[in-house]
Amino acid sequence: MNYYFITGTSRGIGRALAERALQEDNTQVIGFSRQQNIQHDRYTHHSIDLSDIDNLSEQIASIFLELSDAKQIVLINNAGTLGDVKYFGSIADAKIEQLFSLNITAPAILMNHFIRQYRDAAAERVIINVSSGVSKYAVDGWSGYCASKAALDMLTEVAALELEKQNVQNFRVYSVAPGIVDTQMQTDIRETDEQNFSRLQNFKNYKADGALDNPQQTAEKYFYLINHPEKFTEVRLDVREF
Repeated sequence: MNYYFITGTSRGIGRALAERALQEDNTQVIGFSRQQNIQHDRYTHHSIDLSDIDNLSEQIASIFLELSDAKQIVLINNAGTLGDVKYFGSIADAKIEQLFSLNITAPAILMNHFIRQYRDAAAERVIINVSSGVSKYAVDGWSGYCASKAALDMLTEVAALELEKQNVQNFRVYSVAPGIVDTQMQTDIRETDEQNFSRLQNFKNYKADGALDNPQQTAEKYFYLINHPEKFTEVRLDVREF
């Protein structure tokens, strides 16, 4: 049996990833989001706000259970938020805290417990953190998003290095940017104020020009990585390069 732990399964890329996994008969999907929008006999849902770290810490012990029949165990940290698109000096403190809790603290906690539970498992183990191209450059109005995705990239690189140092076999860790995908986040971007985001028109043009990938196409690319890990030696990847 192949087990997939996927965050943010209520919509967008997370939902597409879960539904793609469920197309295969030998899979069990464990999803995490505030709302459950998938009904399937091989889907288990944890209703949780991953930005609520205290709640996550209370539930974590019941998430990564022993999986004696597992051939593959995959964690995909997909859930994330763009946060308030505003310049420094105008961002509410609570919004800053919420963004970093969801985008970096929650993935770090989930990775920590996943590795602790399955480090010595016989199954193939994979962690994929959904990153962003903006982890590599600054975008005005996106301070928290850029910074948290850069942190997620480095978190992934450190985890991969540590597994290598411990000579843990058959355990791969990746940070993978999805490209520009037609999700709710893109809708939110197009509704921002240009005074807080100078590239607003570019993102409106992406939609108008049909330049956005759909979540199902993107999920398929992530599964290409999962099914062909021998083709990817780098930790930081971008699906547009597959």
